[in-house]
Amino acid sequence: MKAISFVVFGLLMVVSAPALAQAPKAEQAGDGKTPPVVTMTTPSDSTPYDAQLTRLAEIVGALHYLRPLCGAKGEDWRSDMQKILDTDAANEPGRKARLTAAFNRGYRSFAAVHAQCSQTAIKVEARYRAEAATLVAEITSRYGN
Repeated sequence: MKAISFVVFGLLMVVSAPALAQAPKAEQAGDGKTPPVVTMTTPSDSTPYDAQLTRLAEIVGALHYLRPLCGAKGEDWRSDMQKILDTDAANEPGRKARLTAAFNRGYRSFAAVHAQCSQTAIKVEARYRAEAATLVAEITSRYGN
């Protein structure tokens, strides 16, 4: 099993001071006369925690947009995401692409709606930081080394 990077743990420290995973594909087999057998497959370059990591990437993307919008300084969520990609998906282009897409989806979803800081943006940012902290704790406690 792949070891979780300390970058994810470091991210927990940042979010403490919050996705959509690619669904498995159904494949059918059969000769047309008997009912087909349905089997579920996942991408060959996936890990058991990919759904959680994908959601985390989406949240980090949203925070990368929301935090500076509402005045936070000195945080570089994009660099944190890049470290996760470099350590956890470096030799897996499919996973790297899925995690990057999730990050971009999180960023764009809020960029399309919030042009300036608002009470809603502040509340969402706080909820996302809490959700990210929970995800990081779950991933590291279950799959960390």
